[in-house]
Amino acid sequence: MKYHPEKHRLPTFNSNGVILVDKPAGWTSFDVVNFVRSRFNIPKVGHCGTLDPEATGLLVVLLGKFTRLSDKFSGQDKVYSGTLRLGVVTDSGDMAGKIVEEKDPSAVTEEALRTAIATFVGEQMQKPPMVSAVKVDGKKLYELARKGIEVERESKPITIHSIRVDSVNLPECAFTVRCSKGTYIRQLAADIGEKLGCGAVLTSLRRLSSGEFNVEDALTIDTLKTYEQADLEIMLRKFLFEKLSKIAGV
Repeated sequence: MKYHPEKHRLPTFNSNGVILVDKPAGWTSFDVVNFVRSRFNIPKVGHCGTLDPEATGLLVVLLGKFTRLSDKFSGQDKVYSGTLRLGVVTDSGDMAGKIVEEKDPSAVTEEALRTAIATFVGEQMQKPPMVSAVKVDGKKLYELARKGIEVERESKPITIHSIRVDSVNLPECAFTVRCSKGTYIRQLAADIGEKLGCGAVLTSLRRLSSGEFNVEDALTIDTLKTYEQADLEIMLRKFLFEKLSKIAGV
């Protein structure tokens, strides 16, 4: 549905700032942006770093003139918590995709899993999954994937700063990773599975932080549904005073 600010029941909201949203599963990043825009009648809204629809957690939403800071905030390191399952390979790297292979992972020990995971810490080249928004010859990969077309993808440099294994209950493993911009955690899980020879798929993903922003400070969609424009204005002013003056130098 096209957005028409002049036909909105509310006056145009022209304040600038940042909203930290705890994105729920089932919502796309664009769904969140569209909700904020239409809920509060804000002409210019953007976000910093797409989250997959089934992923949850921190989405940094920029309002008004702060959309100019998108590159600055998007380029910061991210922290995610996730769970992978050994023995399953999908065409997307997560459980939203089609299962293309299953193998018995029973020969993999906890020690072997931990050792394999540790090898992924550091600078490396990562090939983006076919189900991603990366463009090849002007076409987004996920658009080609929907048509059953697979193309060669150029590997890109990323950095995995750290991976902490939080728990192991084979064939599943929960972990927390701090990484650079552009890292695909789905692909990381798949690569770990490939290294172990049994395949792996990401079964859950949550973004905990992006740069200086943390999910603990984020608002849920249900909370935002209770806000009026005046509430949003108060929140933006408070947030600007407490966070953004130091982070963005504005």
